[in-house]
Amino acid sequence: MAGAEGEVLLGPVSLCSLAVCAAQLALGCTLAQWLGRRCSTPDRRVLGWLFYDAIVHFTLEGPFVYLSLVGTVARSDSMLALLWKEYGKADARWLHSDPTIVSLEIITVGLGGLLALVLIFAIIEDKPYRHFIQITLCVCELYGGWMTFCPDWLLGSPNLNTSNWLYLWIYLVFFNGVWVVVPAVLLRQSWMELRKMHELKMKSGKKLR
Repeated sequence: MAGAEGEVLLGPVSLCSLAVCAAQLALGCTLAQWLGRRCSTPDRRVLGWLFYDAIVHFTLEGPFVYLSLVGTVARSDSMLALLWKEYGKADARWLHSDPTIVSLEIITVGLGGLLALVLIFAIIEDKPYRHFIQITLCVCELYGGWMTFCPDWLLGSPNLNTSNWLYLWIYLVFFNGVWVVVPAVLLRQSWMELRKMHELKMKSGKKLR
């Protein structure tokens, strides 16, 4: 499929990149169904997202951090760089080791990936610290999304290419939007659960009086 100026948008690399993302999501959902078989349906859905989240952090963003610390994605001939070169068509900062992006990705991989694994364990084993970790992870994800785009927006978005539907709606809006929408939904879930626990505590206290 070609763009407005004859540029081939859905070429082999873009299709392969989208297929990799779909495979990661499928793997995350499979792991959630397998390891979370004793959990409730809502919790299995959360686990599906968390497994996908951790997989992306470690298998996509981890290599990006490595490539950015030893050089740049643009200069790399590694197979690992192909996906990021494709995404870099929409956001050029990922091609040239932008300090803000690399700094955020180091935290995302090291802290976000670890928190996702801890939260997976907390949900499966029904640990009392589940919602503390869930809130922490969600705030980290939302902060990362804000700091990824806000600095560039303040400069007039010089690094963003929104000239066609693939770069704008798929690469920029969809693939970044899910890391805003899902954490926001999980934050609300944690708030509702904490509120429910507080109400139960208040009711129990009244009965004991």
